[in-house]
Amino acid sequence: MQRKNTRKVEAAITELGYVPNSLARGLRLKKTKTIGLVITDITNPFFTVLARGVEDAASNAGFHVFLCNTDESETKQTEYLTALLQRQVDGFLLVPARSTSDSINLIRKHGAEVVVIDRRVPSIQVDVVRCDSELGAFRLIMHLLELGHKRIAYLGGPLGVSTAEDRFLGYKKAMRECNLGLNEELVLFGDYTQQSGYELTRRTFQLSPRPTAIFAANNFIAIGALQYLRKARINIPHEISLVTFDDLPPSLLVNPFLTTTTQPSYEMGQQAAKLLLTRLNNREARDYR
Repeated sequence: MQRKNTRKVEAAITELGYVPNSLARGLRLKKTKTIGLVITDITNPFFTVLARGVEDAASNAGFHVFLCNTDESETKQTEYLTALLQRQVDGFLLVPARSTSDSINLIRKHGAEVVVIDRRVPSIQVDVVRCDSELGAFRLIMHLLELGHKRIAYLGGPLGVSTAEDRFLGYKKAMRECNLGLNEELVLFGDYTQQSGYELTRRTFQLSPRPTAIFAANNFIAIGALQYLRKARINIPHEISLVTFDDLPPSLLVNPFLTTTTQPSYEMGQQAAKLLLTRLNNREARDYR
C-alpha cells in the first residue's frame, strides 16, 4: 500500500512539474550550496574567462554560482551583496569596485565566507587570489625603456582600485631604475573602459612633444587607445609603441601585434573557488563538532 501511494506521489510530481524549494531546504540545513561571484565588468574577456574557471570548480563540487556585474560601482556592488545575502548564499567571490573594507565587513556581518579576486583590500585581513600587477607593469615599462623610449605615457585605471595603483607603482619604479624622473603630464588616470582609453590617448597626443610609447593599464584602455590611433592614422609600432595588461579579443591580436602581460584568468577563478569551498567545508566540519 505504501509503495502504491509513493508511485502516485511521484506521478503527481512529474505531471505537475514540481520543483523542490532548495532555498527553504537550505535554510533548514543552514547551507544552500550556492556562491555569489561579484565582478566589475562581464564584457571584459579577463573576467569572462575567470567566471568560467569559477563555474567549473563550483560545479564539480556540487555548487551553483550567482553571477553579478557591478560596472565598477560601489552602489551596485552593495545592492548585489545585499540581495545575495538575503538569498542565503554560502559564500562570495568578490572583485571589489574599490579598495575599501565596507563590502567585506558587510559579508562577514552576516556570517558568510569571502575570497577577494584580482584586487587587494589593504585595510583588512582577507584571502586574495591575484597576480602581481606592480611587477607586470614594471616589466612592460622596462621593455619599452630597453627599446629606447623615454617619453612613455601612462594611461591608468581609476584611483582607489588596487590594480591601478599597483601598476602605476610599477611604472614609477621602472622609470626611476633608468634614472628618468616622473613626467606628470604623461600620467593620466581614467576608467577601465574603451571610452576612457580613447580620451586619455587623445589628450596625450595634444602634448608637444608627444609620447613615443603608451602603457595601457588594462585591455579595454588599450582598445580605446587603438581606436584613437587608427582614427588619427598613427601607425603601431612604427610611429608609437603600445603595451598593455591582459589579452585582447582575438579580432585585435593580429593587426597590430601588441606586447601584453597576460594573467591566468581561468586558473585564478578556479583557485579562488577552491579556496572558498575549502573555507566552507572547514566551517561545516566545525559546525558538526
